[in-house]
Amino acid sequence: MQFFIYGISPATLHPKNKRQDAISQFAIRNPHFAILNLCSSVVKTSFLGELGRFPTYRDGVASLPVRIEHRRMSNQKELCVLYGEELKAYSFEDPHPFGRKRLSAFWQEFQNRGLDQLVTVEPPQICKDEDLLSFHTRDYVKFVSRASLEGEGYLDYGDTPAYIGIYEAARLLVGTTLKAVRLVMEDKYKRAFCPQAGLHHARRERAGGFCVFSDIGVAIELLKGKYGLKRIGYVDIDAHHGDGIFYAYESDPSVLITDIHQDGRTLYPGTGFTNEMGKDEAQGTKLNFPMPPGADDDDFMKAFEKAESFLESNKPEIILFQCGADSAAGDPLAELQFTSKCHAHAARRLRQLADKSASGRLIAMGGGGYDLQNLAHVWCEVVKELA
Repeated sequence: MQFFIYGISPATLHPKNKRQDAISQFAIRNPHFAILNLCSSVVKTSFLGELGRFPTYRDGVASLPVRIEHRRMSNQKELCVLYGEELKAYSFEDPHPFGRKRLSAFWQEFQNRGLDQLVTVEPPQICKDEDLLSFHTRDYVKFVSRASLEGEGYLDYGDTPAYIGIYEAARLLVGTTLKAVRLVMEDKYKRAFCPQAGLHHARRERAGGFCVFSDIGVAIELLKGKYGLKRIGYVDIDAHHGDGIFYAYESDPSVLITDIHQDGRTLYPGTGFTNEMGKDEAQGTKLNFPMPPGADDDDFMKAFEKAESFLESNKPEIILFQCGADSAAGDPLAELQFTSKCHAHAARRLRQLADKSASGRLIAMGGGGYDLQNLAHVWCEVVKELA
């Protein structure tokens, strides 16, 4: 929280009378309160914080109490970006496509564009074991922990290698997304962007598609549990279907899913078809938009218009946005032909929708993307729209 201080700080107050002394002592004990101005021997104040009263003295005579107002900084940045070099620990050795250079490419472009002047950068934070257990099975968490000590083999069927320290690296990624949730839900920021996040293939009981733990799933459990949300919007425009989230919440009506991706008949993980709209009481709370290889911006815009209409009618209380850059033309692991205009459009429209129905609350996650130039450009376009 930032504060206004007009012309005077608690340290420079001189207690010329009882009122000034009271305010001086109060401000020194409570530095998150700010003195706004000092006029002659009558102190007029406006504090950041709880309402209260002090008697006003002039020439030793008590006068009317001074009104204390709550103020917010007009230049408080609404978007935070969660970044730290330590997040690169969640990456795999060359020639694996999910390498350390991905995050470096984004950060360089982010700084080159001056986006660091438009946002607040928040450091990463590791999560606890019990956070993982809110979504993942205990046996699976133990399996990853053991594999992290040995650093050999794979955590799935060949896409996600184990290495020494992967357990801690994955916990850092999950914890950083959880920190974003807390910052937004506790009104520190309206929106957050986590570039190294959005691991939408991890299932409750296994890894998949470069994803060890599901930061998205753990975040959803936090939103449902601690914050009591009943309508959580999840929008995924990564080239690959977000199977780890879709099937985990297929029967949960509180998670509203829209997923635009390359047709599962042509790309991993082979899921996400139009007839899958949720199960049981959650029927109709999920939408899949499988795109044929070569689908372009016009195809995306038509699908997104339907996704937006679906979300607007369901009035989510927060929006989680997986903005994977591998749906941009030229990605080595997919065949969609979107430009960054699609990601920018989605970010802009979701921001407007969040402002309308979710008190502005929106958390974007970088997801996939394996062409470094595409990734840097797409993610920066998303940041620009959310800043």
